[in-house]
Amino acid sequence: MKKPMKIAIASGKGGTGKTTLSTNLSALWAERRQVTLLDLDVEEPNSGLFLNGTLVKQETIEKFIPVWNPDPCRLCGKCQEVCEFNAVMKLGTEIMVFPELCHGCYACSDLCPNSALPMAARPMGELNHYRMGKLDFIEGRLAVGEEQAVPAIKRVKEYQKQELPDSELIIMDSPPGTSCPVIEAVKDVNFVILITEPTPFGLHDLKLAVETTRGLGKEMGIVINRDGIGDDGVERYCSDEGLRIVARIPQDRGMAKTYSAGKLIYLSHPVMKEELSRLIDFLEAL
Repeated sequence: MKKPMKIAIASGKGGTGKTTLSTNLSALWAERRQVTLLDLDVEEPNSGLFLNGTLVKQETIEKFIPVWNPDPCRLCGKCQEVCEFNAVMKLGTEIMVFPELCHGCYACSDLCPNSALPMAARPMGELNHYRMGKLDFIEGRLAVGEEQAVPAIKRVKEYQKQELPDSELIIMDSPPGTSCPVIEAVKDVNFVILITEPTPFGLHDLKLAVETTRGLGKEMGIVINRDGIGDDGVERYCSDEGLRIVARIPQDRGMAKTYSAGKLIYLSHPVMKEELSRLIDFLEAL
């Protein structure tokens, strides 16, 4: 079976246009071939605001956390010793578990000499799978108050492999920033598109994203959103660093209105379709 092409759309900060690019690129590309879009920004997924698909499947996302069983416990403290996240603590004659801090690594459970910390499933969010023509759209959505995004991101990616194993083109709308959720989202992709804006803030966070992407050993290209505002700092940086600018989305009030109405921009704005078509040709030539 041919290995899928996996493309992550990421940025050093929120609000640069990841979702705008992800949804419009996926929908346009799906006019040519089968596409799977994963919304991995599980803390604030909003790709679904622009894609009107039919719900295929919905499931609860769970994570596994330890539950203390006092009967076999000998209060040796091994669980507290091996926990890297302070999620398990020995306090007097009790073992306290803090689910919000637990990363579900199983260390405390597996290394407990008396099997006093069995793992139990705990709901942490939901997964939704939609379909519209040749586009499959899968989103993860954390429950309110949940702090661990990585298990939800992992589940969305696992679901795609299980339910759509023949996917040849996978686009990932990644979380913003450069922290653990982003690493989980982009660690196994073929190419990273970093979207930025031509402002000092955009340049600052682009540098962080470039450093992270290089640290993961991934090839990348740059998309400039709101092209025409700000200054030329981003362009000079890309030139100095040998980074290719693969598309430019112009600053346009009409496009902003279309976006604000929850509509796909390329359907009514030829300049957007032209830039996305250039980007698709570039990616297919990789």
